[in-house]
Amino acid sequence: QVQLVESGGGLVQAGGSLRLSCAASGSIGVITAMGWYRQAPGKQRELVARITRGGATNYADSVNGRFTISRDNAKNTVYLQMNSLKPEDTAAYYCNVDDMRWGTRWGQGTQVTVSS
Repeated sequence: QVQLVESGGGLVQAGGSLRLSCAASGSIGVITAMGWYRQAPGKQRELVARITRGGATNYADSVNGRFTISRDNAKNTVYLQMNSLKPEDTAAYYCNVDDMRWGTRWGQGTQVTVSS
């Protein structure tokens, strides 16, 4: 199995920055795409950003230009640099990976709270 451990969430004022990390470990096959999703209370989980093994990225319109996703294939780790945070970015953020052996796997989530 693949385990995902997220870190970096917390409380920040509007306009501030946070960096999320998600490290995959265990019996990893080949991780293709890695991404971040978020879910605010009362809302559906939504894609924030995604990155392929080759480095191609896509972002939600709401975060484009403010957030940057990156990955270290050697460390099986994905990062999300979040700048110019807004109160509407407040949510639980979930790491997601696609492993060729184990399929799609989710992290346990890390809370991001942006105060106004």
